Amino acid sequence: MSHHRRARCGGGEAASGQARFDAADWAWEFLRRNADYAADWRCCVPKHLPCLTLTDGTRLLRLPRRFPHAEKWGLLAFADPALAARQAPVLWHARALKRVVRLRALPPRQGGEEPTNVLADFKVERHAVIDADGVPLVLMKGRGVHVAVELHGLPVLTGRFRPVFELESLSELAAQIELMKRLQRFMASETPPPETSSFGGDERLRQALLALDESLSGKTYRQIATTIFGAKLVADEWQGPSQFLKDRTRRLVAKGTELMKGGYRDLLG
Repeated sequence: MSHHRRARCGGGEAASGQARFDAADWAWEFLRRNADYAADWRCCVPKHLPCLTLTDGTRLLRLPRRFPHAEKWGLLAFADPALAARQAPVLWHARALKRVVRLRALPPRQGGEEPTNVLADFKVERHAVIDADGVPLVLMKGRGVHVAVELHGLPVLTGRFRPVFELESLSELAAQIELMKRLQRFMASETPPPETSSFGGDERLRQALLALDESLSGKTYRQIATTIFGAKLVADEWQGPSQFLKDRTRRLVAKGTELMKGGYRDLLG
């Protein structure tokens, strides 16, 4: 089975979960369809790294070394391109994620007068990776968004700590405040509605992914439009005077191809 056919099969299984995809999930869906990425993954050793589940539910992967070939794709380690988003943890590099919360974990004070936290206080999916330098990066995913947290000073990830958030420059203040607001919402017991995407809308990304899949399968623009918009609309408008449907289909194919070839990084920012 070809790489693209395997990617499409995995994508079909995950289609019902796309409603809860965040930017990192969409980025992976486009990257895993890249044939050059698939070729690099086939050459990597090992292809699969053991992932542990901690007592608080956090998924943890400890990297024995750096993986430069994966880093060029924006990943800390390779993920199997046959697996759709949410089927396996995808470990994005902090440089690819661009916006990362830097948290220094201080030990609780004696007497317990100040509030403390544990990672389990964030009631969303938590995927942690400890890189070759021993620095944990925790990707928290839920409600249509993600937040990457770089942890310092927490030798045991399930331990309790006093959080101190660090800011490198005032220019990143607004972005960091927004990320910390997301973290605060992750701590809420109730489940609020998914947050609105800020990078063009999930529906457009879904259509671009469909257009990419059909294009990679050798379909014509008309066949691609039929898959996305339905046979009736295409039959009514394809041969008409308006070029809107044809132009929209071409743009979707071009957008999907662009995202697959590197534009997925823009979704992560």
